[in-house]
Amino acid sequence: MPAPLKIVAILTARPGKAEALRALLDAMLAPSRAEPGNLRYDLWRDQAEPTRFVLDELYVDDAAIAAHRASPHFQTYLATISDLAERSAFVLDAIA
Repeated sequence: MPAPLKIVAILTARPGKAEALRALLDAMLAPSRAEPGNLRYDLWRDQAEPTRFVLDELYVDDAAIAAHRASPHFQTYLATISDLAERSAFVLDAIA
């Protein structure tokens, strides 16, 4: 069985867009958590910079990530995110 894959995305709201970003990210929680290959999908806010959010995602394999990225809720996110935030996302392999 392959090791799960983690995605960490760091999103910093553009000026005046923090509430819209939060709403978009909140809307991703339930449908992403309901995906068959999703093991974890958590949203965090930076205590020092409240306009910065972190998505912590865990998937069973590459196919689960592909299914997530093909989902309607992710496509809505993708179409909107550039207007709301600067974003860095990392797909990580487990080491230990």
